Amino acid sequence: MTDEKLSSSRNKIAMLIDGDNAQASLLSQMLVEAGKYGLVTVRRIYGDWTTNNMNSWKETLNFHAFQPIQQFRYTIGKNATDSAMIIDAMDILHSGTVEGFCLVSSDSDYTRLATRIRETGIFVMGIGEKKTPKPFVNACDVFVYTENLIAAKKVVKPSKSKPNEKPRSEADPMPLLEQAFEMTIGQDGWAQLSSLGNALYRLDPGFDPRTYGHKQLSRLVKSLKDSFEMRSQEIDGAAVLFVKIKE
Repeated sequence: MTDEKLSSSRNKIAMLIDGDNAQASLLSQMLVEAGKYGLVTVRRIYGDWTTNNMNSWKETLNFHAFQPIQQFRYTIGKNATDSAMIIDAMDILHSGTVEGFCLVSSDSDYTRLATRIRETGIFVMGIGEKKTPKPFVNACDVFVYTENLIAAKKVVKPSKSKPNEKPRSEADPMPLLEQAFEMTIGQDGWAQLSSLGNALYRLDPGFDPRTYGHKQLSRLVKSLKDSFEMRSQEIDGAAVLFVKIKE
């Protein structure tokens, strides 16, 4: 991981989602992407929660501790969500409580908002489909296409079971470890163990290696030798552990 990303990992991020223009099934992956640049402290999803098209969000928003923001549609065919989200974003911006924004939508109406945030020197990333208009994409410091998140989700598959290997269960740490690794991986393909630990707590504040029978994260990773490689490197006179998921 680069020094720049290490320093930014402590930044606070506001993730604002246009529920009418985003996919609920990708919320976990979107959190991982935003988590690469900071701690997502403000989590809000906007939409008219009285309509059926918002039903897909109801279960996943509670799991990931998102706040639903109700916005009625005053005129048929008009989307009132964007105005509510823009007003909230400006309030958050002027409050000075975050160092970055993640705007989730494929709607060009957020182009001026992204531009306005960048004008203040605040980091802004966008997440949306490839159909997102270029002006909105270019107004962001970073833009992630959801099609790439879908592709990555399909690539991460459970390893083939061995004769004496137990099937994965809810007590299996690998799905969480894989997500944390994606948040902390460096250009060389390795992630610092301490950074991996910080990412795990950002993804799941209840994470504890003892849940999986180990007192320390390093021992948990070592026990997963079929999935992880580990190496030690001396930095400033101290031994630093790095981990890598095996191909």
